[in-house]
Amino acid sequence: MPIATLNNVRFGHGTRLLLDGAVLSIEPSERIGLVGRNGCGKSTLMRLLAGQSKPDAGSVGLQRGCRVGFLTQDPSIEPSDTLREAAARAFARLHEIRHELDVVYEGLSHATADDLERLLSRQATLDAEFERAGGYAIDHKIDAVLHGLGFIDAQFSTLVSKLSGGQRARAGLAKLLLEEPDLLLLDEPTNHLDIEGRRWLEDFLADEFPGAVVVVSHDRWLLDRVVSRIIEIHDASIREYPGNYADFTILRRERALTQKRIHDKQQDKISREESYIARYKAGQRARQAKGRATRLERFQRDNLVERPVDFDVMRLELPRAERVGDIVVSAHEVDKAFGPRVLLRDLELTLKPGDRLGVVGANGTGKTTLLRILMGDEKPDKGTLKRSPRLSVGWFRQTHDHIDKTHPVWEYLQLTVPPRANGVRLSEQEARDLAGAFLFSGRAQESLLGSLSGGERARAVLAGLVAGAHNLLILDEPSNHLDIPSAERLEQALSLPPDEGGYDGTLILVSHDRALLTATCDQILSLDGDGRWRLFQGTYAEFDALRMKLESESSSEIATTSSQSTQASSGNTAQKPVPKHIPKHAPKVAHGSPSSAAKVSPQNSRPRKQVRTRDSATIKDPRNPLSNLQLEELESRIQLVNSRLAEIDEKLSNPDVYSDRKQTTALLDARAEAERERLTLEEEWLRRTS
Repeated sequence: MPIATLNNVRFGHGTRLLLDGAVLSIEPSERIGLVGRNGCGKSTLMRLLAGQSKPDAGSVGLQRGCRVGFLTQDPSIEPSDTLREAAARAFARLHEIRHELDVVYEGLSHATADDLERLLSRQATLDAEFERAGGYAIDHKIDAVLHGLGFIDAQFSTLVSKLSGGQRARAGLAKLLLEEPDLLLLDEPTNHLDIEGRRWLEDFLADEFPGAVVVVSHDRWLLDRVVSRIIEIHDASIREYPGNYADFTILRRERALTQKRIHDKQQDKISREESYIARYKAGQRARQAKGRATRLERFQRDNLVERPVDFDVMRLELPRAERVGDIVVSAHEVDKAFGPRVLLRDLELTLKPGDRLGVVGANGTGKTTLLRILMGDEKPDKGTLKRSPRLSVGWFRQTHDHIDKTHPVWEYLQLTVPPRANGVRLSEQEARDLAGAFLFSGRAQESLLGSLSGGERARAVLAGLVAGAHNLLILDEPSNHLDIPSAERLEQALSLPPDEGGYDGTLILVSHDRALLTATCDQILSLDGDGRWRLFQGTYAEFDALRMKLESESSSEIATTSSQSTQASSGNTAQKPVPKHIPKHAPKVAHGSPSSAAKVSPQNSRPRKQVRTRDSATIKDPRNPLSNLQLEELESRIQLVNSRLAEIDEKLSNPDVYSDRKQTTALLDARAEAERERLTLEEEWLRRTS
């Protein structure tokens, strides 16, 4: 039975119709992706489901008792709460139960015989409700969700009023996920998440969250990983596609092709009918011609299929960039720190003409700082930089305060794109063609830049940069405000061969958009924010696959060590030696210097995947006491923590202990502390060995 439905819903703003006859049914535990151009009505549909808006016609129905959670772009959380308190508000009823239990326990300590039975009965009822609501596991759950969304323990006590806008958005998402509503509505949940946060959210929604999910997101990897049905809003109507986003793109293309064939056949029929009517409207067959004209008019009114908009072909010829020589930009032994925080240490990087470098890392790891160093806006603490003297840089920054917003789109592009070699600028028609290639319709081309949305303005700036004949293009989070069609158009411009209208220069792309990184970049530079870096030859998808393989191998070896530790703590004298924690199939790593020359694979002539990295095992970090431990000491600490956890679990399994609330609480607190210690130790171990 559906938990939510839309029945012939109509909704509009003034003369603009967003939904017309919309019909939708959402089943329990279903995962739905909501897609469409910016402004098509996605957020409107979410507000209708959340009850925040009422339809002009039709109805919205929710199953009785259905709890709806809606993540807006500006979540409402109490500014006087700490971060952890804000997340814990998801368990308000549990806190009430805890308080009631404390009152009951206090009453039991001096109860009379008459009150004892009543208090014990109340205790049993509250205990059962407490367990059903999550019990003492909620503390671990709160920590896990906050960690998953990119917060560290030191931030848990920070007041919400002191958090940045992005941090508040993540805090609101954490609270909403912990509440576990029956229907979860997420409007762009990945906007303030780095790649690790997005990966965690994908896993949580796909594998752990029990309710139904409707998500609006421009992250195509998330849509592919999480959803099983796509709802597209187009021209005020709803279109349904089974499967994830990759399935949707195939089915939409097939549907558009079918629609085009029908449209072409209808146009042929209309041409034949109009020819007949024109020929015989004044002759002996005038009566038949008049009848045909009436039928044709009715056919065009009731049965005509519109020609589908073609978003797949980029009709554009980009100007070629000037040659820059053998080296575009290079960095040798570059260091950069801000106070005690080391962002880069001994960085080695060389970009040649045509290279496509993707820069990844968590928020705050120094990605934008790296760009500023490479371009000379920021001085390194140590090292040398070289840039081609013929360098022409097009730099997409995260803010666009530097552009003149008084021009219409086509005129902005005409003025922005440099003149050709003969000194002639783009004609008005060429500027309009460029705007159209980046999805600006005829009317939208007349809009002033200052009146555009953030996504539309970003699209206009990108069009000017890509067509600007720059031999180095630097894009810093270009897809943050782009809808999926716009991101796909940028991807197409950057990935197409030059002879098919694509960009032919060198690219540096900083992004959390894994689909964009995979499609456009052939090298990945990963930064960890503590000075360590890793340069990978290959696409982001290949980089991610290698990361998952190494983590899987490392986790299985930790599990083996933990098992041996448990056997030892149980008195098993046949314990095997602890294996060396080096994955058998890990790629060779050169420490602090470039790797040897890559061999060419005969299958695809692409350099074999290699990693260049700064040796994480030799770096001492005064802010991280664990960095001073030898690897063997670290493994020994992990074994001790595992033994402690085994002892606590054994005590908790004792009914006499578990019936003692104070002792149980103390043991659970000790277990949570041991779990946190184990997590810290294992993260340090993975840092050393991956």
